[in-house]
This record gives sequence, C-alpha cells and structure tokens, in this order.
Amino acid sequence: MMDEWRGWREAAQSALYGYDGFYRSPLRSPDGPAGHFRTSVHASPLFAAAVARLLSGIARELDTATVALVDVGAGRGELMAGVLAALPEELEGLEVTAYAVEVAGRPPGLDPRIEWCAEPPSGVTGLLFANEWLDNVPAEVAEADADGVPRYVQVRTSDGAERLGDAVTGADAEWLERWWPLSAPGERAEIGRSRDEAWAGAVGSLAAGLAVAVDYAHVRGARPPFGTLTGFRDGREVRPVPDGSCDLTAHVALDACAAAVSSAVPHASTELTDQRAALHRLGVGGDRPPLSLAATDPAGYVRALSAAGEAAELTARGGLGDFGWLLHRVGLPEPG
Repeated sequence: MMDEWRGWREAAQSALYGYDGFYRSPLRSPDGPAGHFRTSVHASPLFAAAVARLLSGIARELDTATVALVDVGAGRGELMAGVLAALPEELEGLEVTAYAVEVAGRPPGLDPRIEWCAEPPSGVTGLLFANEWLDNVPAEVAEADADGVPRYVQVRTSDGAERLGDAVTGADAEWLERWWPLSAPGERAEIGRSRDEAWAGAVGSLAAGLAVAVDYAHVRGARPPFGTLTGFRDGREVRPVPDGSCDLTAHVALDACAAAVSSAVPHASTELTDQRAALHRLGVGGDRPPLSLAATDPAGYVRALSAAGEAAELTARGGLGDFGWLLHRVGLPEPG
C-alpha cells in the first residue's frame, strides 16, 4: 500500500483518519492537533470567551434556557473546555448541552459535561462551531497539464511523489469550472466538493441556531494559482506526505461552501466575513489600556496589556485576523 498511487482525497483520508492515521493514533499525535500547529483557541482564552458570548446571544434570540454547543473537529476539547470555563461570566443561568465531534478517542480528564461523538448530533438547537475543521477534510487535487487540461493529481503514500492521472470529469469538472478554473499548464486547485458536502451536512444538522466555520480561506477571484496543500508536524510546516506522519491541510473555498449550504439548507441565511471583523463584533479588540491605569492599578494594567496583545494577535492582518468566518443563521430572523 505504501507504494500505491492514489488520488489525494483517498490518500489523505487514510493518512489522517484511518485506523493508524495521524488524528486517530495516540502514538503519532499524543497531544492532538495542538502538538503540531497553533490555532486561535491555543493563542488566547479570549477566543473561547468570544464563542461563549456568541452562544449567549444565540440563546437569547432563541429565548431558551437550554442550548446546544457543537464543536466540530474538537481536537482534544480545548475550545469546549474554554467555553465552559467562561460560563460563570458569560452564560450564567444558561444550561449548555456540549457535544465534541471528533474521530479520535475521548481524551482522559475531559469535563464530564462534554459528550464525545463521531458525528454532529441531529436536530439540536444552538451553536455549531467548526474551527479549522474544513481544511482537514480531504479533497482531490487537480493540475492543468501541458495542454491546459485539468487532471487529477495522484500521490504515492511512501514519499509523497506525484504524477498526473486521468482528466477531471463529471461533478468535479463542474466544480472547477464554477469555482476554480484552471487553464495555464501547472496551475493547481483543491477540488472543494468534499468540503461543500461536509459543511452543508453539518449546517443541516441544526434545527435552529447558528453555524460558524472558521478557517484558512480564499474566494474566487483570489485563488492561489498553485493550490495550498501542505503538511504540519511538531509546529513546523513540512512537505505533505500521506503516510500518517503529519497533518495534511489545504485552505478552504468558503464561498463554494456557502453556495452549497444555500442549495441544501435554503432557509439558512449566509454571511462571509473575516476573523478581525467577527471578533470585533464580539468585543475582542487590540486597543492598549490607558497609561494612566498603570499608576492607579499596576497589576490591572499589566493584565489589560497582556489581553490587548492577545487580542491583537487574534485580529492581526496577515495572520489570524485574515481567517474566514462563514456564518449561517438557521430558523432565526435576519440580525438587526
């Protein structure tokens, strides 16, 4: 199997989520995703507190004292734990049913209030949040050959070597034509149909509430000409080899995901923005505290300065602030 040539979607599916895959094997990844790359969740507790405020707002709109929080691609439950830790301040009096959706086994010591599951629960009411999940949904890779014809890229498991396979046809060809046209020899694309279907299914699991996908993203008109497929291991970017030894990730065409939801869940509204704008709406900014606070409350000034630094990282241009936020309101009126 290590020398078999396969499409990138099949190869990555096995490498990431197979029995001995990168995300399922406690030996390959004992600390989960946090051991290999840093997300907004790991950057600052301000991120989880913002999600808690988002959940609180949805609960008020739903006019309910019991609300679900579904964390898709939960890693080792860091975001969920952070949100639950924010409950006394942000969600007092609100009962939260917490679901962590992850293919890996439940980590030891996790808060017993969190239900661990392999698929999003169906028919819940509340907030479904997917932070850096869709970039790990395996996708086919296409490349334009010398004649400009898009062909599937095949990969060898043992060393990540690539070659061009059959011409892209059918639904994949239609997706490329609509969302990521290739013409010049050597141009590459990740065919996002698998991400579209995964996200539409997740949004469709909500009976009512808000679904949010946060990820590395691009839109038509600004696609990277040679794709974004890469690997991460131990905090460093590495060559993508589908042998289970590293994370395999590619940026997400969130505009295509949005269109897929509009077709599959027609009663859902859609907003596509960036993390900087979304977190600003949730009260996360990078403003420094007034210097006068240092004289009246030195310890408070240091805490506020630290929080401002963390907020600045979460909302920085050229960094986490450029992450895409795709939001769908299901069964809720348009926001004022």
